[in-house]
Amino acid sequence: LASPKKLTFVAMAILSVDEFLSNIQSENYFLVDTRSESEFNHAHVQRAFNLPLLNDEHRKLVGTCFKKKGREAAVRLGFEIVGPLFASFVKTIDSVAANKKILVYCWRGGMRSGIMSWVLSMSGYQVDTMKGGYKAFRNSVLNEFIIPRKLAVIGGHTGCGKTDLLKLMKSQGLSIVDLEGLSNHRGSAFGHLGMKAQTSNEQFENDLALELKRIPLEAIVYAEAESRSIGRIKIPDEFYFQLSAAPVFELSLNAADRIKRIAIDYGHFSKEELSASIDKILKRLGGLRHKQCIEALEADRTEEWIGILLDYYDSQYTHSLDSRTSIQRLVIEMKDQNDHQRNIEKINTHAQLIFQK
Repeated sequence: LASPKKLTFVAMAILSVDEFLSNIQSENYFLVDTRSESEFNHAHVQRAFNLPLLNDEHRKLVGTCFKKKGREAAVRLGFEIVGPLFASFVKTIDSVAANKKILVYCWRGGMRSGIMSWVLSMSGYQVDTMKGGYKAFRNSVLNEFIIPRKLAVIGGHTGCGKTDLLKLMKSQGLSIVDLEGLSNHRGSAFGHLGMKAQTSNEQFENDLALELKRIPLEAIVYAEAESRSIGRIKIPDEFYFQLSAAPVFELSLNAADRIKRIAIDYGHFSKEELSASIDKILKRLGGLRHKQCIEALEADRTEEWIGILLDYYDSQYTHSLDSRTSIQRLVIEMKDQNDHQRNIEKINTHAQLIFQK
């Protein structure tokens, strides 16, 4: 199963949630989720590898036994199922995480993570478990959104290049939270195009909380202006309230340049995909504008159909801006669609002045 060196027993440690999470980005550690595949697929800790102690079928058998015969019988059945799998657990870890330290968690930090930790530590691995398990992690996630942050919002009408600006800010060492990247959606009827399938809302919350945990509390955090929902993902209320009250840096770019940018971002998708997205907003767009938009799309009049959509999304953005509780708003006039470096310097200077007050 392992080299003689690995057969030396290694003591296990139980870490707090914060201690546990401080190690998950390290290449020296390998993160193992011992919950069943359905639990894992619904949501998990970022970068975790699923190695179920009991898979979905096993859990069903044990659960049925518990209801009919009680806890002791269920535990014994669990041992009968899991015992023969010990060797396979070690082999799996040998193949994916040889010579690494192991971080293990289950639902409550109890039997499943305890048994897996014992098996792996007996095989020579250094294993740490998370106190309270995934349940404690989720409490930590939800608490993260309550913490006051120095948030600054990048706003602007569709096609201003807000996402590109944020990416450039990140490359220059500024702290950003990419809500659209985390949600796998760009936030409009077209937002799913070219993106991976959206995760569960719980997974989005987990990933967002970990992004925030990595950012020092004293840092200014930049995020794109978003509605409460991004596709089918809902931004946590406490964090959304902070975003709504944050100062807004609104990019302003002429319509012609915005149309060019949108054509680059979306023009390569098929007419069928674009038409289906336009159909999603038929009622809000109105019958006439919808008809004109589809006709322009089919006739390859790119600027025309994008222009019709811009009128609609511009009005939506104005309504969204009016609903914000923030009293601080600075318009950033853009010379052209590539005028981002100057914008970053201006935005960051003003943001620092705001949060120094």
